[in-house]
Amino acid sequence: MSFFDTHLLNVVIYLPLVFAALVLMLPASEPGQIRAVTLVGMLLDLVFGAWAYLRYEPGGPEFQMEFRVPWFEHFGTSYHLGVDGLAASLLMLTVFLGPLVVLASTTYISHRIKEFHLALLVLQTTMLGALASMDVLLFYIFFEAMLVPMYLLVGVWGAEDRQMAAVKFFLYTLVGSLLMLVAIVSLYFISAPPGARSFDYATMYNNLLSANRSLAACVNGPEGACASLTGLAKLLHTWGPWMFAAFALAFAIKVPMWPVHTWLPDAHVQAPVAGSMILAGVMLKMGTYGFWRFAIPFFPVAAQQARPFLATLAVIGIVYGALMCLAQRDIKKLIAYSSVSHLGYCMLGMLAVTVEGATGSAYQMLNHGVSTGALFLLFGFLYERRHSRLMSDFGGIAKVMPVFTVAFIIITFSSIAVPGTNGFIGEFLVLLGTFKSSLSLGFGAFATLGVILGAAYMLWMVQKVFFGALTHRENQHLRDMNLREVLTVLPFIIMVPVMGLMPQPFLDRIAPSTDRFVARASVGAPGAQVKDDQLRVEAMALPSSATAAAPSAHVPHAARAAAPSPRP
Repeated sequence: MSFFDTHLLNVVIYLPLVFAALVLMLPASEPGQIRAVTLVGMLLDLVFGAWAYLRYEPGGPEFQMEFRVPWFEHFGTSYHLGVDGLAASLLMLTVFLGPLVVLASTTYISHRIKEFHLALLVLQTTMLGALASMDVLLFYIFFEAMLVPMYLLVGVWGAEDRQMAAVKFFLYTLVGSLLMLVAIVSLYFISAPPGARSFDYATMYNNLLSANRSLAACVNGPEGACASLTGLAKLLHTWGPWMFAAFALAFAIKVPMWPVHTWLPDAHVQAPVAGSMILAGVMLKMGTYGFWRFAIPFFPVAAQQARPFLATLAVIGIVYGALMCLAQRDIKKLIAYSSVSHLGYCMLGMLAVTVEGATGSAYQMLNHGVSTGALFLLFGFLYERRHSRLMSDFGGIAKVMPVFTVAFIIITFSSIAVPGTNGFIGEFLVLLGTFKSSLSLGFGAFATLGVILGAAYMLWMVQKVFFGALTHRENQHLRDMNLREVLTVLPFIIMVPVMGLMPQPFLDRIAPSTDRFVARASVGAPGAQVKDDQLRVEAMALPSSATAAAPSAHVPHAARAAAPSPRP
């Protein structure tokens, strides 16, 4: 590996922060320069992010482009970066949205422009850092850090009730993540003896593996099989469900799952268009990604026991979110509740613990970022013209905004999973995987009801807003999209058929991650036959002279050290 390949993730993560420093030096009286510098930074980050995505080799090691240096060695933590297929795909989604968010805000944001773009750039760095973190403590730091710029985006540049929505968002997510921190520290102390403790993801997971397999044999074995549990397996038997619950609550709030979803509609409605795009496109995926990467693999037995309960919450979220959409008269709140429904599919596919379900879950994470991000973008254009969110204030605007109408309908088809669009692939695989899983057929049946309701509320909204008589005088002279707006929405329009008709290149990068996730999640299932080579996490180890390592120290893939032996 070349020096640049090893440092590529660092470039992707911190390039927005470099441009934030440049924006900080610009005078606030030059909004054009501020927007231009921010856009250039996001475009360059897109180039390097796309390079990293293309550099990921599905047939190679699980985690690639790794970089690791000692950090707080005494506490067993290091600055460790790397991406697998899912993380690389979500990283690509994040850099894809970056420049589009800047373009979408060109005329929407008219005050405190400098501070707004600083918040965007800092938020970009924190989201990318969380996706690439391979140290659990480092992930937590990035996971928490992204709350601050998003709080500012909602609380400073939001609508009339922005402060209430921002505080609610912050408190919900903070409470959940603080409980997760308690679980992380507890896991750190019990997963290895003194002197061998580590926050490194691979080390922590591998240390838990043998104990989780023993615990699975105990839970799924004959009565009295748990009497022989000792050491870490016994601790996991006692405390594992509680630690899993802490991780699961933190990530469930972030998804958000029903019933801890109530912060989301308020945040979306009050957020500026950029905040809604980022929140829907990337930040909600931190919840699903957290279940995928940490909660379920670390505690497969507890996750297996909680699986019917969590799947029930996912299905309730799918149907409840769709029914709430049918009850809405506020367009933006309708789109917000649609996220609750769509992300329920991501969770259900993951909890099916089948290859098809996991693949659909991962693909749906990407689809949701494209389709719902585009819906918020298009509504932002409409809100700039009309300053109203109510369907009753529209009607018949297809007559005066034909280009906008065509774009909105294409994205609507994506959102309701019309065959040939990106949404169809994800939802089909999720439903297929759910029906093939050991879950009751009722889960798949109710999830299918969500598909029908999804088409109902989206098409009803399109009919109310775009068709019929042009009754309101204010709508008779609405201008259609200009060149900037067309260029902003065009990448979304392109991705809808590309991901719908040619999904294989995207699925190929996700496939190794889904296979390993299913294997690791299956450890807790009765009678599961899992290959050992899919269970252990192989990742870069610090060199033996780590105590004297310089910040540029790194080890190429070819020099990977063996993973530490699990504690008995």
